[in-house]
This record gives sequence, C-alpha cells and structure tokens, in this order.
Amino acid sequence: MADLILGRNAVLEALKSGRQIDKINIQKTDGSYSGPVKQIIAKAKEKKIPVYYSDKAFMDKTPHHQGVIAVASDFEYCQVSDMLELARQRGEKPLLVILDGIEDPHNLGAIMRTAECAGAHGIIIPKRHSVSVNETVLKTSAGAAEYMLCARVTNISRTIDELKEAGLWIYACDMGDTMMYEQDLTGPVAVVVGSEGFGISRLVKEKCDFVCSIPMSGNINSLNASNAAAIFIYEAVRQRLCSKETF
Repeated sequence: MADLILGRNAVLEALKSGRQIDKINIQKTDGSYSGPVKQIIAKAKEKKIPVYYSDKAFMDKTPHHQGVIAVASDFEYCQVSDMLELARQRGEKPLLVILDGIEDPHNLGAIMRTAECAGAHGIIIPKRHSVSVNETVLKTSAGAAEYMLCARVTNISRTIDELKEAGLWIYACDMGDTMMYEQDLTGPVAVVVGSEGFGISRLVKEKCDFVCSIPMSGNINSLNASNAAAIFIYEAVRQRLCSKETF
C-alpha cells in the first residue's frame, strides 16, 4: 500500500532525500507557481516523476494538502543495528529514542522532527499498540521522517536488553527521584518516552537503568509526549556539547 505525503515542505524534503515517489498531484492555478511548489515541479522533472495538475475538488478529498500531494512507496523502516552503525560512522556516541506505545501520529511526527534536528541516530517504536509512520506523521515531521531512521520492533523489552549488551544506558523519562539534569547523558544513551495516556509500561520501566524526571513547577504535573521527548533529547545534547564530547 502506498503512502501519501501531504504539504509543500514534506513533499520537497521527500524529493531531496531520494525517497521513491510514484507521482505528484499539484492543485491547478490560474497563474504561475512559485516558492516550494515551483521547486517541487523542477525536482520532479529532474527525477522524471509524473506530475498531475488536479482541480481543487479532487485535491480537497485529502485534507491538509497545501496544494501538493505525493504518492510514495511505503515508508522504509530500518534495523536497530543501522542506528548504531550510523553513530559509528559519524564518530558519535549513540542517542536513540524509544517510544513505548505512542498512538498519536502528531506526537510521533513532532518527535521525529525534534530528533532529526538534534542529531539523534534513530527512533524505535513497537509493532503493536503504536502508531506507524503514516501520511500524518510524514506531514507533522515537516520532512524529518525522510532522514530519521525508524525501527519497528516486536518487543521493546527485548530490544532494550540488546541495546544494553551493545553498551547503551537506558533512561526512562518518567516520575522518579532523580532529575534528568542530575544524570550523565554524555555516553551512549537511549531515552524511553511513554504513551500519551498511560506512560511507560511497567515491564519496560523495569528494564531501564534509570528513571528520570523533568522539573515541574506548575499546577499541571504532566507534559505532552512530544514535549517531554524534546526536553530530554536536548538535555542530552546540552550535556554533550558542554562536556566537549563528540555528538
């Protein structure tokens, strides 16, 4: 089954990344095209990708298209070993994000965007009870999904064991006695973020080496999953930069 990539920036980044795209639909206009749409048309021509100019009624059958819809091959998931290899190739210590049961595609897309901007090496999601990378994720990530490695695994707990064997320390982003900035995140690290409604499952939490909290001073004692992931990821980035270690 093919995926739809919606929106100008998402389609443009997909073209730049070299993702296999079967065709592109662009909304008809009375005038000439400019900006990202003009770039999309030029890149599609360069890559010999068919471009179809469709009327508004046809385009509006798919919400949030911004005048551009690309039909692409299924998202290509990777292996966890590919993420560790990427870190090795960069000469960096691994920084991975494990998502335990994220079901909102907007959260997954936002986390992908943050992780890519921060230079993380990959995101791990479970095959069951989790959102997969779909058109909403691709659009929300604003093109980051085209660059961010993502693995779907059968068992998160078993994957954590394998990461530990590879030398990674596993940090649960959850309510605990230790604040995240009190932990040393400069080494090889995987950060675990739980689902929107239930947090990190008991079995997965028990597998983690540390449970770390984000400081909370307001009346609300919880953060959106994508916000929590962003804060934790960038705390790791901050520590690595401050310690002058290679990120």
